[in-house]
Amino acid sequence: MNARPAVIAAALLSLAISAACTPQGAPPRAATGGTASLDGTGWILATLDGQPPVAGQKPTVRFETGSLSGTDGCNRYSGPYTATDTSLTVDSNLAATQMACAEPVMQQSATFTGALRETRRYVRERHRLSLLAADGRELATFDAQPGELSGTAWTVTGYNNGRQAVVSVATGSNLTLAFGDDGRITGSAGCNSYTATFLLADDTIKVGPAAATRMMCSTPDGVMKQEALFLQALQSAATYRLEAERLELRTASGALALSMTGVLSERTP
Repeated sequence: MNARPAVIAAALLSLAISAACTPQGAPPRAATGGTASLDGTGWILATLDGQPPVAGQKPTVRFETGSLSGTDGCNRYSGPYTATDTSLTVDSNLAATQMACAEPVMQQSATFTGALRETRRYVRERHRLSLLAADGRELATFDAQPGELSGTAWTVTGYNNGRQAVVSVATGSNLTLAFGDDGRITGSAGCNSYTATFLLADDTIKVGPAAATRMMCSTPDGVMKQEALFLQALQSAATYRLEAERLELRTASGALALSMTGVLSERTP
């Protein structure tokens, strides 16, 4: 007897049974898988206990080799976490800074850190993360943090004055940066327009010398000195951290060079 037809028939029968047991139109399984599934990812709060975050104060979380960190909307926090398959547990003793913010922000901060501590499970689907309590209740949802600088535009809120201090932008002036797809930064230095090249690799950045127009401005007071210090701080950048609508450029020693706020592009990471 030739065994080949019997083998083929058995294979076809197995496929038929498998197809019959798979619901038609079933959604793809959630992308989960313990620490490896979360490691190196960053997220921006979308809902907290079913409600959107306070405007302009979106908490964030980033998972990195067994530690998580971010902002609760007011203070920065960090601490260890453990994840196995779809389970997630955050250490209850989170370290945090001690700034005071407006009452709605403080209330959100307390609710957010409470949700982290209560988390026992997670579901990750494409660019969405959900944190769940032990009973399956949804505590918080997050959108993936965009990872690209190209195509984003920013307004500077603080710059390093070259004397190991970060100072605010002078009232009446505006410092801006836009990262182009062509590898160039453009913007306003407060008086003059400027352009410079930039190179990115992981979370590092290298900014080339800036070329600027040659206008002279007398107002606001000190604007030309501010311009020179701003361009100096920009060129000193060695690393960057993108978190919600906030961007920080830091020097190789870790000192803050520039802090910025902006509107992120619609690109997905």
